[in-house]
Amino acid sequence: MLLTETITQLCDSALALVYPQPCHVCGHSVESRADGFVCNDCWVSTRIFSAADPLCWKCGALAAGNIGAEAREQVRCQSCELHAFTGARACGVYEKALRAAVLSLKRQPYVPSRLAELLGAAARRAPLRQCTRIVPIPLHPRRQRARGFNQAETISAELARRSGLPLDSVNLFRTVHTERHRAGMDARSRRETVEQAFAVRSPRLFAGQSILLVDDVFTSGATASACAATLLQCGAKAVFVLTIARTVHY
Repeated sequence: MLLTETITQLCDSALALVYPQPCHVCGHSVESRADGFVCNDCWVSTRIFSAADPLCWKCGALAAGNIGAEAREQVRCQSCELHAFTGARACGVYEKALRAAVLSLKRQPYVPSRLAELLGAAARRAPLRQCTRIVPIPLHPRRQRARGFNQAETISAELARRSGLPLDSVNLFRTVHTERHRAGMDARSRRETVEQAFAVRSPRLFAGQSILLVDDVFTSGATASACAATLLQCGAKAVFVLTIARTVHY
């Protein structure tokens, strides 16, 4: 282990010297390949959630105050009651390193090791750890052709590799090419945009399963909720959501 770490550090130092990579947040040099396009200082200063954080048990919104472990399952923000999903979590707040990671993933299908470790840790914590199958939130074929890939599928593939859970990236699909959610849209408008936008090819494959639905950012929760409603109608036991980041207010 020590030899491997030493070799990795030497490789990182050589790459930083020969091919300097500026941090996408602050512009300083990125010294480790595991950090992706963000330097260690920016990773450290990003608000990352931990198992001890007081989060809404359903949607994962950060709650105020100190809440003991025995009371965490009772925490509710009251803003997510209408969402169809069973629970949602994110690695942290949509800022700094996590924001840069999300934006980078929209340009190229690459999940750096540091981000993959955060996603894996979140997936292993309650309530997500009960999931039995991973499903990425799909793009409409027109949008996927334009981008060349689905970033949610990239994240899902890395999670499946690390967790050993089966990945289903074809059964849930998007039937309607909806407009992008614009800044300033209220929760109702966002919800109406994606209602009836998803369908399933083989419902029996989801029957009785606890689904881990994966995307890059949780904003209003409308898209995740619409997908969850479709999966639950197909007989899924529960649908949980995992994203790289979530906005603080929606």
